[in-house]
Amino acid sequence: MKHKVTFLPHKITVEVETDKTIMEAALAHGIELEHNCGGNCCCTTCHVIVREGEAHLSALEEEETDRLEECAELSATSRLGCQVKIRGDVMIEIPERDPFRLDGLDELENFGEELLRSD
Repeated sequence: MKHKVTFLPHKITVEVETDKTIMEAALAHGIELEHNCGGNCCCTTCHVIVREGEAHLSALEEEETDRLEECAELSATSRLGCQVKIRGDVMIEIPERDPFRLDGLDELENFGEELLRSD
């Protein structure tokens, strides 16, 4: 089943399949959405604000909630585009980011090192 996703401030509406993430939907349709960690819930650069249709998205998981606490532009309907799955029509705002704010990037400095360690 396809759902309509409107991206603000671009005012672009696209159709996507059920359970695609907001990040997947944006990138598949040429809409820029930062994702410095590659969609692994390790930063907040894919932060979006749900303007309409919050009930048509997957539930907020603990990992996403923990990461959102680090987000500088946090709002009551903030989500991470790499984590939230689309299950109905929604309107999403991609907030303008301050290019000098590096929220969430300090965790990426050593990202993957724990995978290389053998205990």
